[in-house]
Amino acid sequence: MTALSILDLVRVTEATTAREAMDNARDLAAHAETLGYTRFWVAEHHNMRGIASAATSIVIAHIAAGTKTIRVGAGGIMLPNHSPLVIAEQFGTLATLFGNRIDLGLGRAPGTDQLAMQALRRDPASSEYFPQDVLELQALLAAPQPGQRVVAVPGAGTEVPLWILGSSTFGARLAAELGLPYAFASHFAPDQLDEALRMYRTFFKPSKQLAQPHAMVGVNIIAAETDAEARRLATTQQMSSTNMIRNSRGLSKAPIDDIETYWTPLEKVQVLRKLACSVIGSPETVRSGIDALVERTQADELMIVSDVFEHAARRRSYELIATAMAAREPQPAI
Repeated sequence: MTALSILDLVRVTEATTAREAMDNARDLAAHAETLGYTRFWVAEHHNMRGIASAATSIVIAHIAAGTKTIRVGAGGIMLPNHSPLVIAEQFGTLATLFGNRIDLGLGRAPGTDQLAMQALRRDPASSEYFPQDVLELQALLAAPQPGQRVVAVPGAGTEVPLWILGSSTFGARLAAELGLPYAFASHFAPDQLDEALRMYRTFFKPSKQLAQPHAMVGVNIIAAETDAEARRLATTQQMSSTNMIRNSRGLSKAPIDDIETYWTPLEKVQVLRKLACSVIGSPETVRSGIDALVERTQADELMIVSDVFEHAARRRSYELIATAMAAREPQPAI
């Protein structure tokens, strides 16, 4: 059956601080643990006032310290921004502190804009070396080999499970070739979802980490007591997406009654295309939408984004999602 997990954006809103955003993420992870979610991920973003997870490994430590059993990790680390050794040390430290419940999802995008890329000292061509960097990181997390002169301490021997993240067929082919689990970012880039999953499953090669393909699909799900209330809550994410088109990224905004007053017709088309992989509504609507998505993709796992302004309403959204899916037994974590 399909497992349910959470990608939290660690949103800073017009009503909260960055500290409150991180504490809310920790509280949500603990709540998700009681609801039976499999894993809780945060992602690396830079130069975004509305997202507080730039120092991703530190935020993961904060969340993991407030939970006991749920898997916690990165969805993901933008590996070309870093040396593989530094990431092996960071996530080896997390695994040393929190045991076998740390995940390391890897992406090759910058997770930011051009100016911040320069501030990160990121070479624009560094993404070309992403496959080699993944292999280097994998080796650094494995048991040290005789004569190995550079060792991640902590890190070596922890074998933190790696995931490949992507929004195109490139990541699908790489995950298949390396025998790693694959997560597709259809929650914001759904266009190549079906083709990427087909390629991943077709070309998958078993590995030490994974014997058979494991495909995760990102999906926006916002649940409320009624369809109308869920649609209202969804305007927060719709406004954030509109603002990205306007290049005016800022703090997360409170929901509004009529989104048509906020975006232009062209912006509406662009945002709805970007957020096409979304399910918004009551528990009954959510259950139907998830059933349709799973039937279409045969996903092993759904990574759910419930980008809701108010923390209590976000908690409730995940409660209703779990309730709607109560008949499904989640797969064992990998």
